[in-house]
Amino acid sequence: MLTMRDRQLDGLRAVAVLMVLYAHFFAADDSHWGHLGVRMFFVLSGFLITRLLLDARSAAQFEAATTLRSFYIRRALRIFPPYFGMLGFVWLVNLEGAREGWAWHALYLSNFWYALKDAWTPWVLCHTWSLSIEEQFYIVWPLLILLTPRHWIGRLCIGVIACSLAYRFYWPLTGEPSLARDLLPPASMDALAAGALLAVHRSTATAWPRWMTVSWLPFSILSLVLLWGRSMPVGPALDWIVWIGLEVLPLVSLVMLVGTASAGFRGDFGRLLELPPLTALGRVSYGVYLFHPVVLALVVKAQGWIPVNVSEQGVGRLVVAGAATLVVAAFSWLALERPLNGLKRHFPYLRANGRPSAPSASAGSTVDWFQGRGDERPHPAYRADAAGRGNALQASDLQ
Repeated sequence: MLTMRDRQLDGLRAVAVLMVLYAHFFAADDSHWGHLGVRMFFVLSGFLITRLLLDARSAAQFEAATTLRSFYIRRALRIFPPYFGMLGFVWLVNLEGAREGWAWHALYLSNFWYALKDAWTPWVLCHTWSLSIEEQFYIVWPLLILLTPRHWIGRLCIGVIACSLAYRFYWPLTGEPSLARDLLPPASMDALAAGALLAVHRSTATAWPRWMTVSWLPFSILSLVLLWGRSMPVGPALDWIVWIGLEVLPLVSLVMLVGTASAGFRGDFGRLLELPPLTALGRVSYGVYLFHPVVLALVVKAQGWIPVNVSEQGVGRLVVAGAATLVVAAFSWLALERPLNGLKRHFPYLRANGRPSAPSASAGSTVDWFQGRGDERPHPAYRADAAGRGNALQASDLQ
């Protein structure tokens, strides 16, 4: 049974994927809302994966090899079947010329493919750049989290964020913008690592640092101003400033949204995130994101049989393509994804029937949020016996 926190995180997934659908189905211009939705997904992924791995690492039955093996198998069960089903379909019908570069997409190198081409062709697979970023993150990050000394994990997250920021500020020196600017891994590592740092922080404290509580509102307002300014003609220097601002400034608000939802929003906003239609959409959000460009391509091809305009951005496209996407995603969830998720029970993160062992002196050590202070007293919400922690690991696995 889903807890309030699980439901609210599903609600945030729904909000993120709705932002993507708005940008791709309705917005008349190059809407940044879709990219902001992807950034929210990155924060969610970084947070949930790191929280899961830290919980496993804190258990008495923890073995790095067992946890890594189970993590990769469970991720494969969750991600690969619908992904390769979608790729197989577009290859079979060669939808929008999708056979070009198909091997890159099959190897989760779509972001490098589009960066090298500097063009969104084939466009029907353009969304796979973010799925490739996620998969590249899934391969490397568990190794770092499970093998890095516990008291260095927070510093590791901060280092990744700093490198990503340095990448952003270096890029204007390279000349004209290109797709590589946004598609190479460093352009997304700040959001993923910020979510990971949130998981580290949430294991030791409940209060947000003052700089975040003071800055999130001004940063959000400034982000909206920059978003409005994107539609206006500006010079190259100002265009770079707008790009950097829209990438960096919303992160504080996104992290606080995810962190507060993970604890459970109170009041009207919490009830909104827990509305059954929103949480249901959140549960199938992977399928919605995965299939929506394919559905859009098919809907546009069928324009002659559809009484409303779906060939252009607008209400007709949003309603028809959006509804069709939900049907496909729901079918994928019920017929494929949910049954395969049931197989995860055969691959627990912790070794079975292991002898309890005393945690090391640094087992609970984490780095305080952005301040580099060790704290070896986990927050009470994270203290649990081995069985309780195992149950939490099962419940917190990514949907």
